[in-house]
Amino acid sequence: MAKRSETPARLDDAARAGWLYYVAGRTQDEIAAAMGISRQSAQRLVSLAVAERLIKVRLDHPIAACLELANQLRRKFGLKHVEVVPSDAGSSSTTVGIAEAGAAEIERWLKRPEPIVLAVGTGRTLKAAVDQLPAIECPNHRIVSLTGNIAPDGSAAYYNVIFSMADAVKARHYPMPLPVLVTSAEERELLHGQQLVRSTLDMSAQADVTFVGIGELGIDGPLCVDGFLEKDEMMELMRGGAVGEICGWIFDVDGKLLDNPINERVASAPIPSREASMVIGLAKGKRKFKAIRAAVVGHQINALITDEETAEFLLKS
Repeated sequence: MAKRSETPARLDDAARAGWLYYVAGRTQDEIAAAMGISRQSAQRLVSLAVAERLIKVRLDHPIAACLELANQLRRKFGLKHVEVVPSDAGSSSTTVGIAEAGAAEIERWLKRPEPIVLAVGTGRTLKAAVDQLPAIECPNHRIVSLTGNIAPDGSAAYYNVIFSMADAVKARHYPMPLPVLVTSAEERELLHGQQLVRSTLDMSAQADVTFVGIGELGIDGPLCVDGFLEKDEMMELMRGGAVGEICGWIFDVDGKLLDNPINERVASAPIPSREASMVIGLAKGKRKFKAIRAAVVGHQINALITDEETAEFLLKS
């Protein structure tokens, strides 16, 4: 969520000005008159509403080029669902655009009348999407985390999204009370045998839809940056052919899970069935090209939300 550095009263004014401008369609002169302030003050308040992320914009008109890219990706890789958003060449963000599209897709699933199980992974992109969600009441749905919520130092994992979702979505939430990685395969089996964990694992296997991020590997990748793997462990993985990960599960260039000691320590739930459910990956950017391609080719996911640049790479590769 955006940090609130302004006073509540000023944010209230910014929200009012933002509503008048974006929803009511008022001009800045009209806003100034309605609020009894100068035009310059009205302009600043509208800008503040955007800067503090009080305003969330969704484009309802599909862009033809993006639609065509999505159709080509769907046909080439046999995907169930693809959404392609415009690329911003001037931005270095790995979340802008796909976070908003991801939030809209999550919202569509949560507004279904029949009860569903929605599973979520972890990571920066997915958290950015969840932060875009409006308040939703769907008490008949269940939301379950595939990944542990405990960081290597024992603290709450910052990019575990299940708790962020609980702030916005009124449904039953089921966190995974484990670390992302444990010390050994034996410890994982012991922890997975606990009744509380076992029930969460069973529920995740029944997911109707799953939303996951796709992580790149490297010493600057999330598993290293967030302290789950040491640099030498990461380099060893890459020498062994690893190119990406989903929920800690590491795969090679063909999208096949690697048979190695690190995957034996992953405490996350297995990725739900791609034959029986929809598993939607949210990812974009050059750093993730290899990981995204591998995830698609190896059917670790069967749906994708990405941007034009990534879509064009996938179609050429």
